[in-house]
Amino acid sequence: MSNGTGGGMTARFPRLWNWISLTGAVTVAASVFAAGLLFLVDAFGRGSNPYVGVLTYLVAPVFTFLGLGLIVLGVLLRRREVKLRGEPIPLVIDLSRARDRRILGYFIGGSALFLVVTAVGSYHSYHFTESTVFCGQACHTVMEPEMVTYQHSPHARVACVQCHIGPGAEWYVKAKLSGLYQVYATLFDKYPRPIPTPISNLRPARDTCEQCHWPEKFSGDMVRTYTHFLSDATNSEYTVRLLLKVGGANPRLGRAEGIHWHVSKDHQVEYLATDEKRLKIPWVRLTRADGTVTEYRAPDFTNAVNPAAIRVMDCMDCHNRPAHIYKKPNDAVDLALALGHMDRALPSVRSNATYLITQPYPDVSTALAAIASGMRERYPGDPRVNPAIAALQDIYRQNFFPAMKANWREYPEHIGHKDWPGCVRCHDDNHPSADGRHNIGFKNCHTCHEILAQGAGEDLTRLTPGGQEFKHPVEDWDPAFACHDCHTGGP
Repeated sequence: MSNGTGGGMTARFPRLWNWISLTGAVTVAASVFAAGLLFLVDAFGRGSNPYVGVLTYLVAPVFTFLGLGLIVLGVLLRRREVKLRGEPIPLVIDLSRARDRRILGYFIGGSALFLVVTAVGSYHSYHFTESTVFCGQACHTVMEPEMVTYQHSPHARVACVQCHIGPGAEWYVKAKLSGLYQVYATLFDKYPRPIPTPISNLRPARDTCEQCHWPEKFSGDMVRTYTHFLSDATNSEYTVRLLLKVGGANPRLGRAEGIHWHVSKDHQVEYLATDEKRLKIPWVRLTRADGTVTEYRAPDFTNAVNPAAIRVMDCMDCHNRPAHIYKKPNDAVDLALALGHMDRALPSVRSNATYLITQPYPDVSTALAAIASGMRERYPGDPRVNPAIAALQDIYRQNFFPAMKANWREYPEHIGHKDWPGCVRCHDDNHPSADGRHNIGFKNCHTCHEILAQGAGEDLTRLTPGGQEFKHPVEDWDPAFACHDCHTGGP
């Protein structure tokens, strides 16, 4: 700035604008206008469209920064050209002139407005990338199984980021960095089908799950009723009423007890899995509060233990499907029968329904058509089949995703032990301690739950506080087998 001949303040600038700079300016203006328009559409629209959000908060800012980059590039090139040619400085801003002061005011006001828009856009971009819509619907085909199962889970009102990222900047940055590869994999079709689990770099449950749940809170025992139907002609009912010893760190007794004993802070349970899905656990180590350590090892596991592969047991080692639950076909059909969505009087409807929804179909539309035609072929002219068809189609839409090859078969559930090894991965009477004095047992079912009643009709009114021995509804079952040796969740 310097005094000009008119006594006012003047500024001299080289002629730095060229076509590249002007192109960048137009790009910036267009992207800001587009973002504003899309924002109004999204804000005042009747429903939330995830793709409008992507365009507003992700695509438009990319073009804004592209335009700014072109402006900078044009200025640098023009400056170089001015220096090489030795051109005079033609542009003079004289603040003593009303026109120059007005232009400068517009420039300052526009710059301030741009900064405000950028700040607001960045704020919304931050929250948009943390939204359930972004996580579950932006990449529709890839994330459809996770989004649909999430919406029908007990955690349907918990935002994805509260479990997958949690509080703090460190894990937010880690998630966004890992998300870069996910974007690449989606754009270039490099992602596996189905998406493999468990997630190796998932944040520990004590940083996420235990923001709401914690084992130190005494839970006590819970009663659960499981209603099943047999695959016979009459769809015979068989119900088990269980007392689950959930437990926790009992503040009254000052000790950990029940199932949640495993994750109490009074001790530490560690294990080694030899497969990616953590179904085979041949080695377990327990470190008690007094510092004593006991190792349990399956007899056929003679390998050296790799310290880097040891995992500290937490909530996710049992509750590994807390928000993306693929219902097993048998359980889903049983629930539909129990709720009256399918008429139990239809002969063999349980076995027929389970068979139809578990067949391999190339896509959802083919599956829904095949389910409808298959049920009508089995029950021709029977009006009771229509509600059954609707219930089965809902089950299929919510739990089977042919495009991603995702269903209950691909995602073992570790809680319980009926259809997957679950508890029996360790509690199989085949993990003796090094001194041979202890074993991680399984046959004493009363450790974790009591069967209060089982059967149907009046049998369910005869409660046994001390617990009953399990009576299998099929008489020729072999008690030497574990439940999951026969039960698969499907037909």
